[in-house]
Amino acid sequence: MQSIKLRPMTTADVNTVMQIEISVYPFPWTKAIFADCLRVGYDCWVATSDEQIIGHGVISIGAGESHVLNIAIAPGHQGQGIGRQLLTHLMNTARIKSADMMLLEVRPSNKAAIHIYESIGFNEIGCRKAYYPAPEGREDALLFACQL
Repeated sequence: MQSIKLRPMTTADVNTVMQIEISVYPFPWTKAIFADCLRVGYDCWVATSDEQIIGHGVISIGAGESHVLNIAIAPGHQGQGIGRQLLTHLMNTARIKSADMMLLEVRPSNKAAIHIYESIGFNEIGCRKAYYPAPEGREDALLFACQL
């Protein structure tokens, strides 16, 4: 497994983060969304290998809960445990900041992500109908939660 370092995201990282975002998601976030997350103080992290950004994650924390808003690993680095390492770091960050639960949404079609979430201890607790944009309209989101 390659050596991965995790560090806080900066505004200077957003262009590189956007390259990953566009390569991973059919309906990616915009630069403005990442800039807003940084501006309002969400916990935004990047995963690096040899000082190159290969993944990112964003969580909000408040009122004892945390919410994974975005997590992505560059296609050439998927399947190597980096997403699991990044999510574990996000969970630890939330614990340190007094969250006792983490929530996230995932497309039912994203089987690889669901497998990771379940293996870390997330459980499906609901469904948000027509949550995500999709090529043919809207796709539901499965809602997962994990006690921290």
